[in-house]
Amino acid sequence: MTEEEKTTVVDQVNPRRPAPAARQHCADTPLRPHPTNAYISMPDAPSPAIPCAATTPTTDAAATEEDGEVEASPEVHFEPVVKLEQLEEVKTFEEDEDVLFKMRAKLFRFDKPNNEWKERGTGDVKLLQHKETKKIRVLMRRDKTHKICANHFITQEMTLNPNVGSDRSWVYSVASDFAEGEARNELLAIRFGNSENADKFKEEFRKCQALNLDTENKELAAAGQPLKEAAKEEESSDDEDDEDEETDL
Repeated sequence: MTEEEKTTVVDQVNPRRPAPAARQHCADTPLRPHPTNAYISMPDAPSPAIPCAATTPTTDAAATEEDGEVEASPEVHFEPVVKLEQLEEVKTFEEDEDVLFKMRAKLFRFDKPNNEWKERGTGDVKLLQHKETKKIRVLMRRDKTHKICANHFITQEMTLNPNVGSDRSWVYSVASDFAEGEARNELLAIRFGNSENADKFKEEFRKCQALNLDTENKELAAAGQPLKEAAKEEESSDDEDDEDEETDL
């Protein structure tokens, strides 16, 4: 059956269907509103061209995706609202000293008003000698916080007395300890992991006492003043008065 025969059969079945020429005419003419709210064909108005999918222009982004390339994004720079200034290096004054001895220990101080021992901290106790003055001091910082819990020079008046009931701790009195920022008279007790470490500390402590005495006598000799003698352990007076306050730590 040809196309003309098919069209004739359809027109016979549906007589209301317009002829092919009429249908082509209706398709080419737009609809416009009529005063009677009906739409009629206006043959005088040209039909706008409707672009088909095949003729739709392709954007640059779509073309880039099809090519498998990613378009480079522009570099955007933002100025910071607040500029962080570089902090100056904080000095601990240990940079000018040499470490003569270092060992882990726990430090206590005697609280006279409450008549009890209080822990000051656990950390490394150091014997530091200044590179210029040659004076030696005891410095101890707490673990993690690095807060100073002992800071005093080693003088001839200090005597390390064994603590009652312990062979790994020493008790001694300090005339001027600067751990709290100002000079304070303290009764300290330092405890080590074992008796061997405690003996090593006492040995190095006495050596530092001798070195400090030599340094001090040189200064006194240069000033024309009488020299000092090394204090004997049995002649200590301050620590003998504190023996009643010693307890097992």
